[in-house]
Amino acid sequence: MDKVLIAQGVANKLFATEDAVDAAILEASKLMGALIEGRQDMRLSAVVGGESTARLAAALAALTEARQAVVDVHNELADVKLRIGIRTKLIGVVDKTQADTSVPMVGHRRAS
Repeated sequence: MDKVLIAQGVANKLFATEDAVDAAILEASKLMGALIEGRQDMRLSAVVGGESTARLAAALAALTEARQAVVDVHNELADVKLRIGIRTKLIGVVDKTQADTSVPMVGHRRAS
């Protein structure tokens, strides 16, 4: 198989991973908002659910660290791509919700 197609398949998985980590951060952030709003709406003391809020904050910090690690992988793979002689820009798909990441998507644009 052509190494550009193989690399594009890897790139598609990388983009999917980046999107998944971002989605997890967004959902955890929404949960944090819901915890705080729920406590306030019920007029509960700030100490109620404090342990859960702290644990969720730790989870958000871990997700943020994971996001940076995936970004680092992205940058390292960009260097690998050049070292193995691939000069083509590897890009994702326009509609990522319907993307089949098992199929290389050479030539489509990645939504920013």
